[in-house]
Formats: sequence, C-alpha cells, structure tokens
Amino acid sequence: MLVVDDDEEIRNLIAIYLQNEGYRVLKAADGMEALEVLKQNEVHLLVLDIMMPRLDGIQACLKIREEQHMPIIMLSAKSQDMDKIYGLSTGADDYMTKPFNPLELVARVKSQLRRYLRLNQGYTAREDEIEIGDLTINTATREVKVNGRDVKLTPTEFAILELLARNRGVVFSTEQIYERVWKEPFCQSDNTVMVHIRKIREKIEEDTRKPRYIKTVWGVGYKIESVV
Repeated sequence: MLVVDDDEEIRNLIAIYLQNEGYRVLKAADGMEALEVLKQNEVHLLVLDIMMPRLDGIQACLKIREEQHMPIIMLSAKSQDMDKIYGLSTGADDYMTKPFNPLELVARVKSQLRRYLRLNQGYTAREDEIEIGDLTINTATREVKVNGRDVKLTPTEFAILELLARNRGVVFSTEQIYERVWKEPFCQSDNTVMVHIRKIREKIEEDTRKPRYIKTVWGVGYKIESVV
C-alpha cells in the first residue's frame, strides 16, 4: 500500500503501524510523487493526505480514479462536514480527520482491503451477473454497465450497489448499509452513505432527480426496485 503525506513524521508513523500488521508500505511526499510510485508498483490501497504541495490529495485522487480503483482513505486536518463530503465525492472510500488514532486507521485499512480483495477474487461461476433493466452488474469482474456503457465505480460504491441489487425490493437504512459495507458500527451523524449514494446515482442514472434504480424511501432508507 502507499502512504502519501508531506509530513515525514506522519508518513513514518503510519508506515510503522501498517508494517507491524505485515503490510508492505511505500511512501510519497506529495501527489506528484504518488503518481510516479503508482506507475511503477502494484498498490492495493492508498492513505492520502489532502493538504500537500505541488499536487494536493484532491487533485491526486481525481487523477488516480481515471484509471485505478483501489481503496483510498483520505486524511485531513479539516473536520467540517463539507470538507468530508468534498473529499468523498472525488472518489475516496473513507475519510479520517487529523489528529487520528493510528489503530483506528489500521482497522479502517483492514476493512477496506477485505472488501477490495473480496471483490477482486476470481469466481468460477457466472451466477454473479445481475441485470436490472438496462443496468448490468458483474461481481466477478466488477464491471458495471448502463445501456452498454461502462461505469467506473470505486470499491465502496460497488459494494453498496451490489448490496442493494442482490436484495431488490428490500429497504436498507443508512445504518444497515454502513454496517454491512464498512463492517463497523454506524455513527449517527455520519453522512458517508448519503454521499456515496449520490455519487452512484450520478454515474448510473440519466436523471438523478428521478432515479430509476436506487430509490429513496423517505425516513427509512434506500432500495433498488424489483422491476425497473
């Protein structure tokens, strides 16, 4: 995995905790250096600081998402909800505010990696292809198509879509989606699920104001209809 932060002490601290868990850790001091590391190495997860010189974490995330889909955990000294929403909307899968507990970061890394590696495992059967109207989801190849058009989803976005698609007609609350996808307790004030639902809709819906696929059940949660 790759740790990107312009603060050398933070880079080294995160690397020590991750290496203690047996992970191979690469390091970069800014977004430009991170892009170069990614060209030369296979990376399964990024820990990416936002405020950095040359190329900041937001711009780096946008460039990385043009070609790669590994989980990205953003770090920021900014704790406002809008900062978090902006970070997640660029393609990040999780967001932590500095100062943070390194053990919590390790736990989140493990959670993201479990989901990412599970989604990338090969399947011997073709039973994992889900079709809902013009939407096709292949969980073996992690391919999503709408009207034959390829749709690029982050690992977290894919996990949410797969959960709803496999359980068509079932309404999942925000808390249920979070705990099923993130595998950790839900925080009542956390709007992470809402942000990811919005991003999925932007990618698969023709009109996000009148979604065909992911429906909002006001006061309850979200579902994908049995028939679209």
